Amino acid sequence: MESKAAAMEEAAASDPSYPPLFRRPNPGSNREADQRPAHGNPVFDVPVIDLEDLDPVRLDEVCRGVGLFRIANHGVPSALMDRLLDQSRGLLSLPFESKRTLFSDPMSYIWGTPALGAKVANLNWVEGFHVPLGQLKSKGHDLDSQGSASSFRCLADEYGRHMARIARTLFNVVAANLKLDAKKAASYLSEFDGTFVRVYRYPCCPEADKYFGMNAHTDSSVLSILCQDELGGLQIFHDNQWFDVAPIPGMLTVNLGDMIQVFGNDEYRSVKHRVLTNRSKERISVCYFAFPMEDGLIISSRYKTFTYREWKAQVLEDIKATGDKVGLARFRIGDPS
Repeated sequence: MESKAAAMEEAAASDPSYPPLFRRPNPGSNREADQRPAHGNPVFDVPVIDLEDLDPVRLDEVCRGVGLFRIANHGVPSALMDRLLDQSRGLLSLPFESKRTLFSDPMSYIWGTPALGAKVANLNWVEGFHVPLGQLKSKGHDLDSQGSASSFRCLADEYGRHMARIARTLFNVVAANLKLDAKKAASYLSEFDGTFVRVYRYPCCPEADKYFGMNAHTDSSVLSILCQDELGGLQIFHDNQWFDVAPIPGMLTVNLGDMIQVFGNDEYRSVKHRVLTNRSKERISVCYFAFPMEDGLIISSRYKTFTYREWKAQVLEDIKATGDKVGLARFRIGDPS
């Protein structure tokens, strides 16, 4: 088994589809020892929400207690999910330079970190595609045309419409549970404009003890909906410890983001999570991020009033300055920053 794993690691080190830095791991990584990835954590018993028979009381309990749940009976065809994962896997196996040129406006290829400006010391062992759903047709692309990138756009567009339906269904119940003012809440969720899908590949990492697939963070979204392959690697921080979130075929995983914590006045909490690396196997996942309208005011009794455009600008400024997102603390009323 060890020789097989070593052979796979050697093959990954010379894989032309990997970003060059991933083929030449940096032995000088400065990650602190107590922050290195921890394998073998307890598995979290993720609650399940039935979207076909949605119980508002049960959803409220889960959002207050965990902020992470699986959804069953979500109505997304399994064939569509399988095709999206398979085609993503195929496209991401293309040579690095090909991926950089294949996907152009409005889509883009990303690697190292989904956030621009992050420092190399905080390198995430991840690559993928960024797909802004609202721009797929507005840019004049023919979603019915042939070709790998166009075919992928078709799949992403179809998948995004299912995600928008799910996000709206969940949000409407959440808004009622939180007793949000209807006029204020009208701009708190935009199903397409400003929303996006990201396809992630976490390549084999020969130095899995030094790198995360994705560092610990909370999402800036209202909510995020994850479709992942069978490998696993996702962890959440709950009750002061890290738990593994095991994938279950056919189910989607939802986690609450920062925006729902703001307009929910901390009644619901965004979920801190991270992704581990694997020495000999790679992981594929697809995540839909639902956001507020860019210029709609987000109003809270515990946070300063802001637009999502202002939030994004501040997050980007903080990342460029510190290599990390400050996020909620930056906007909390009474915070010295």
